[in-house]
Amino acid sequence: MFTKVLRSFGMRGRVLTLDAPISGDVIPLSEVNDQTFATGLLGQGVAIQPTGTRVIAPADAKVEAIFPTGHAVALNTVDGLDVLIHVGLDTVQLEGKHFTVHAQVGDIVHKGDVLIEFDREAIAAEGYDVTVPILVCNSVEFSCIKGSVGVHVEEMDQLIVARER
Repeated sequence: MFTKVLRSFGMRGRVLTLDAPISGDVIPLSEVNDQTFATGLLGQGVAIQPTGTRVIAPADAKVEAIFPTGHAVALNTVDGLDVLIHVGLDTVQLEGKHFTVHAQVGDIVHKGDVLIEFDREAIAAEGYDVTVPILVCNSVEFSCIKGSVGVHVEEMDQLIVARER
């Protein structure tokens, strides 16, 4: 009820930020060579052409899912963002080869904790696209999701801004 009162006075919801979980060049999801990500089917966000070789927690969060293969992790941040970080395209087919997982489902992680390490060059050498989509899966709960498209980010640089409805 209080939120509705604030909105009636023109006051909007909180602005939440998500930092980069990996270093690299930020591209729009629409440029990802996978229609599930490119069309936003799983949520809005951005993708990173990685220069780094590890995925860190982009915020304080709970690990909701982490694939034993190490190619993807789902987090629920303390601010309420449901985040999916997917290392590469079709990399599940590697069955964990070139990935080292450092977290488990249920872990409470802190911003900057290492979640996954991977050998970017070996994955690319096997013919896989190493693009890393980073999605806010509950993006329908937000009035706006904007990413730092067109820039190079280092780990922990601001990547995504989400405004609550």
